[in-house]
Amino acid sequence: MTFITKPKLHHPQLAANSLGYTRRDYEGSVSTLCAGCGHDSISAAIIQACYELELPPHRIAKLSGIGCSSKTPDYFLGNSHGFNTVHGRMPSVLTGANLANRDLIYLGVSGDGDSASIGFGQFAHSVRRGVNMTYIVENNGVYGLTKGQFSATSDKGSKSKRGVVNTDAGIDLVSVALQLGATFVARSFSGDKAQLVPLIKAALAHRGSAFIDCLSPCVQFNNHAGSTKSFDYVREHNEAVNRMDVVPPRAPIHIDYAPGATLAVTQHDGSVLQLHKLSEHYDPTDRIAAMGFLAERQAAGEIVTGLLFVDPEAEDLHEAISTVEAPLNTLGTRDLVPGGAALAKINESLR
Repeated sequence: MTFITKPKLHHPQLAANSLGYTRRDYEGSVSTLCAGCGHDSISAAIIQACYELELPPHRIAKLSGIGCSSKTPDYFLGNSHGFNTVHGRMPSVLTGANLANRDLIYLGVSGDGDSASIGFGQFAHSVRRGVNMTYIVENNGVYGLTKGQFSATSDKGSKSKRGVVNTDAGIDLVSVALQLGATFVARSFSGDKAQLVPLIKAALAHRGSAFIDCLSPCVQFNNHAGSTKSFDYVREHNEAVNRMDVVPPRAPIHIDYAPGATLAVTQHDGSVLQLHKLSEHYDPTDRIAAMGFLAERQAAGEIVTGLLFVDPEAEDLHEAISTVEAPLNTLGTRDLVPGGAALAKINESLR
């Protein structure tokens, strides 16, 4: 077996962010995915987003499950924390890690098989609990590691590479995330870096459960005529409702308003999302309207991309269950075992 390692050397004048990190410092190992795989484009977008946000790599925890998509964390953020879980169990492991150490930035990477089939329940509960995370599903509509069977997100009527027609209704993870209460919901396309990078930046800055469904065509098994997840199909049926710029809180914020065209959303950390609306009547702060719009466009055969919903005042799981400010993994015995007097006081309050 031959292992290809990425050289550590780079041009001495490579641009660095304010932390002194270059883009290379956010990269990982050389990808072993098929040439042209959309997942590699998503990895590149994650690298670019973290570099531009100037996030310290050691403060990021990346978690994944099983599948082509779940291999990708090896290809970005090589200097961050990482954990590859068993099939479909990434959300619960991420939830536990987040509860133990709230000081890290959590990035969950999964696939349509990992999140919409065996891990569907795990996906649902992590979203409804408001775990503070960015959850990216690299959605190609097939099981790429097992030779291209339909996945749970395959659209009814789509054809496999062998010509078999899918007779099952597909699961739309965006609609599910909206219904479950996710406070940041977006869809993008691996072939649209200009849209995807700002979405990832905004999701990383968001407090609460941020979900991005990223259509990522499988060049080996699902990039043919008849597929609804191919590069050509997504490009032809893509209806982008907005484009976005993310302005960090430390930068001067100058918003050039054009009535009906630009919407500014300020998040809890002071960052501003400038949404350049392409669909004039679309309101990304209205959950019910977003669900109706998605259903309407889906019935028309269109794929809606962009920031579909955001709640800038969202709370996360720690606020919901009133954990202490200090990360739980830093608490000692004295903090965790307060003694008999404290227990008696609690018992008395329950009488």
